[in-house]
Amino acid sequence: MRLLFAAGMMALAAACTPAAPAGPSAEDVAAESQKLTTYLNAEFEEELKMNPLMLTTMGRKELYGDLGDFSEADALKQLEWRRTSVADMKAQVDPAKLNDDGKTSWNMWESELARAEVRQQFLRHAYIYGFGGPHTDIPNFLITYHKVEEPSDMDAYVSRLTKLGAAIDQYTERAKLAAADGIRTPKFGYERTASEAKNIITGAPFTTGAASPLWEDFNTKVGFLLASDRANDGQAAAWKAAAEKALKDDVKPAYERLIAWLNADMGQAQSGKVGALTLPKGVEWYNAALELQTTTKMTADEIHELGLKEVERIHGEMEKIRLSTGFKGDMKAFFEFMRTDKQFYLPNTDEGRAQYLAKADGYLTAMKARLPEYFGRLPKAPLVVKRVEAFREAPGGAAHYYGPTPDGKQPGIFYAHLIDMSAVSLWALESLSYHEGVPGHHMQIAIQNELTDIPLFRTQYGYSSFSEGWGLYAEELGKEMGMFTDPYNDFGRLNSELWRAVRLVLDTGLHAKGWTEDEAVAWAMANSARPESSIKSEVKRFLLNPAQATTYKIGMITIQKLRDEAKAELGDKFDWKAFHDTVIGGGSMPLPILEDRVRAWIADQKKA
Repeated sequence: MRLLFAAGMMALAAACTPAAPAGPSAEDVAAESQKLTTYLNAEFEEELKMNPLMLTTMGRKELYGDLGDFSEADALKQLEWRRTSVADMKAQVDPAKLNDDGKTSWNMWESELARAEVRQQFLRHAYIYGFGGPHTDIPNFLITYHKVEEPSDMDAYVSRLTKLGAAIDQYTERAKLAAADGIRTPKFGYERTASEAKNIITGAPFTTGAASPLWEDFNTKVGFLLASDRANDGQAAAWKAAAEKALKDDVKPAYERLIAWLNADMGQAQSGKVGALTLPKGVEWYNAALELQTTTKMTADEIHELGLKEVERIHGEMEKIRLSTGFKGDMKAFFEFMRTDKQFYLPNTDEGRAQYLAKADGYLTAMKARLPEYFGRLPKAPLVVKRVEAFREAPGGAAHYYGPTPDGKQPGIFYAHLIDMSAVSLWALESLSYHEGVPGHHMQIAIQNELTDIPLFRTQYGYSSFSEGWGLYAEELGKEMGMFTDPYNDFGRLNSELWRAVRLVLDTGLHAKGWTEDEAVAWAMANSARPESSIKSEVKRFLLNPAQATTYKIGMITIQKLRDEAKAELGDKFDWKAFHDTVIGGGSMPLPILEDRVRAWIADQKKA
């Protein structure tokens, strides 16, 4: 009786307890999620109006004759706009009614405000010139992305030439303001920038000799209009006169002012120990840079220790390959063999460079045939492999990728620095091709550009820890897919991963532990097989862009952990295609948001 009485009382209590409020209906969730997408698309259009170059990279021709405002005042203006945008989003949209993808968009838009606040706080710490910069980036942008298909496009091109000088002056003014605060790029950055700036204004119409890069590009584009009967000689003559005037009267003086300032201020720039610790608030800046670049809360000490452990682990994997090749000598000797043996390098001639590009194409062609086994979604945009343009090419410079426009008219470009063929080994080329091409950067970025079922901003925003992490993950995936049948190329794959682990050590060593440039080079020489000229170039790159070098390995490890988690949770239900489509099918995003996205997918798969 007492049991029955207790059970009755429990039933009565349950009956008297108010029912939990029902969650939003499927219709409400769909409506609120669409409301957010509509809002964010409208906001992104406002952002694009402030960034004409981004419009052009998207293949759009609004504001085609403008470059934008690059002043500090405009940076603050855009931050204030973002503050208002996020506040309005929170006032208009209920996050509790969003679907998983809507929550991703909400979190990313909110995250961008937090990141912008940090960037504004350290605006002058990010070097304007040194490792590339607007002096080469804007000319290369005009050459690569400003398409001329009709006369109005050439009008816009000439308009942009007339504004290039003012843009360079704005950036130079910002560099001067930073220098006044005691923030200067290392001396070698001054020297490189001065040399590159001189290259831009050398040759016709600035000086005698062959055409300068911009003049050559201008004439090529005018020639296309004439050859296709889309313009006449009178129009061509008018464009030529206007372009020549802009180059001589606006561009040349601005570049000369930049060079003059660099030469005058260079004596105050430092050499040797030039990491973040030498700057005002250097510790705070480097910590902020790590968070901005990695999108995590990892500390410099944690990253340094991770690098040391990964270097040791990968050395063990390399030892297995050394033994398999029958090489007589220790690992240090094997590194030297791989670094110097002539069989691994092509001649420093045009024929050697052509062979290098052809080999890269061969690796990519073979990989493309295997992609459908591991990916459900494939990129539509074409991919080309090219040598870096002469005006910005550097011995030992890092290969890199330029994304396509969403319409596919501008292909993805895998760029290689080939001025010094002794800095580009053949054993590194297979992994490099997968990293920069497919299934690496081109796969991820081209697909991101082609997405239509997410807010537009997510097709354009980029996060180094995501994209570079994916690129490095793609190299390891190549091994999973049956590539790297040559043991030396497989060593190259490991050396590529090793170099990203070395970067964790070097970047934190240079910027958090006070290493000198020479100390970093020596440590890298002792722990990797990378050519010395390439190591020296890379160390300079790390000094000019603090924390960026840490993103590759941290991003890769995050994706690997998510893959392993999915395999463990799903067992036989794990599908490579679905996993990869989940990772890159939502665009680039901060790593914590990626983790939420993949785990939500895992939970859905378990229910299925």
